Amino acid sequence: MTEIHLARVLSFVDDPAVAGPAAVRYHERGAVIVGDDGRIAWVGEVADLPGGHRGAARVDHGTAILMPGFIDTHVHFPQWRMLAAPGRDLLEWLERFTFVEEARYADRMHAEASAEAFLDRLVAHGTTFAVAYSSSHAVAADALFAAAEVRGMGIATGKTLMDRACPEAVRDDPERGFSESAALIAKWHGRGRARYVVTPRFAITSTETQLRLAGELVRSHPTVLMQTHLSESPREIETVRALFPRAASYTDVYDRFDLLGPRSLFGHAIHLDAAERRRLSESGSVAVHCPTSNLFLGSGLFDRAGLSNPDRPVRLALATDIGGGTSFSMPATIGRAIEIARLRGSDMTATEGFYWATLGNARALGLEAEIGSLEPGRFADFVVLDPRATDLLAARDDLSETLEDRLFALAILADDRCVRETRVAGRKLHSKP
Repeated sequence: MTEIHLARVLSFVDDPAVAGPAAVRYHERGAVIVGDDGRIAWVGEVADLPGGHRGAARVDHGTAILMPGFIDTHVHFPQWRMLAAPGRDLLEWLERFTFVEEARYADRMHAEASAEAFLDRLVAHGTTFAVAYSSSHAVAADALFAAAEVRGMGIATGKTLMDRACPEAVRDDPERGFSESAALIAKWHGRGRARYVVTPRFAITSTETQLRLAGELVRSHPTVLMQTHLSESPREIETVRALFPRAASYTDVYDRFDLLGPRSLFGHAIHLDAAERRRLSESGSVAVHCPTSNLFLGSGLFDRAGLSNPDRPVRLALATDIGGGTSFSMPATIGRAIEIARLRGSDMTATEGFYWATLGNARALGLEAEIGSLEPGRFADFVVLDPRATDLLAARDDLSETLEDRLFALAILADDRCVRETRVAGRKLHSKP
């Protein structure tokens, strides 16, 4: 059934940091027409509604802001209940909590129940597409794909590859990891809205044999994504240097196995030298900023301005990194990214942050023709945000004079309470009671 959604309507056609105000499409009293195919049919001012749709059912969201659903480009499905697990640093945190929790995902029933809980939390926070790490068990990735398919929700995930430096319960061997990944690709990649991600966890937990086979998977399936971790913490980098003494750098470890490229997502990418940045830029690889996780684990401060150097720009994405990250909320993630930029002596507007969490992340994934904006033909994946959801937000909203004012308040103060409704392909998957 065709529906007309009325609200303050916000979308992007480009990066505001590059194109300025021309990148923003904002209608103070706007309308979005969703066709019965679950895609956007029209967007504009209410006063300009096409005559042929005037009789369609209407959903009036009042003064709430309707924008594209958020896209999370680095989140760990098996860690959804691990927020605030303590650890002195990344490696202790992995050993004490993460591997123990992920071992539970060998059980299909546990994986299926957790997939439902995980997706519930995503949509409750306005996230409509995620690139998710799974566990090392094929059944876990299969369960997440299946749960997303039932909801009509896009998901990108893959079996995590680990064949060393981890407990036996989460360890596989290179050949099994390769064959199980290939089977999952054959079953799920490109089926509906599903995408497969070849997923070596990071260089510490994969031998050269496993990294070589991961590279073979990427080469033999050129439309899949690849995700891993890169240069998150100093102790991690020292360990990689000891494990791969012939590599010039941490980035070079992955480069040697053909894992760099325009469909490759490198989580964190904090402590990079000039040669690493140059190589990431040349290869079109994506550095994924995970601000709440970096602050929580004390990993370091992401250099957004430096990575955006016009002489060797690195493609960027933004993510929550649950459960090292401390919030499922992309607005909260934007807020911490703003704070980190300021700590590094640069600036970032909230408008830029909301672009990053929508069209910017879609572009990083090569999915901008499907998601990330409210353009006709895109999936009707959108979130409705209430800028007055709490007493504090309402008081702050009284002072807002511009769209940037309102978005900035949401970035700093919002959580799931501001998410009034989340729709995927036009279907309501979450609404506030």
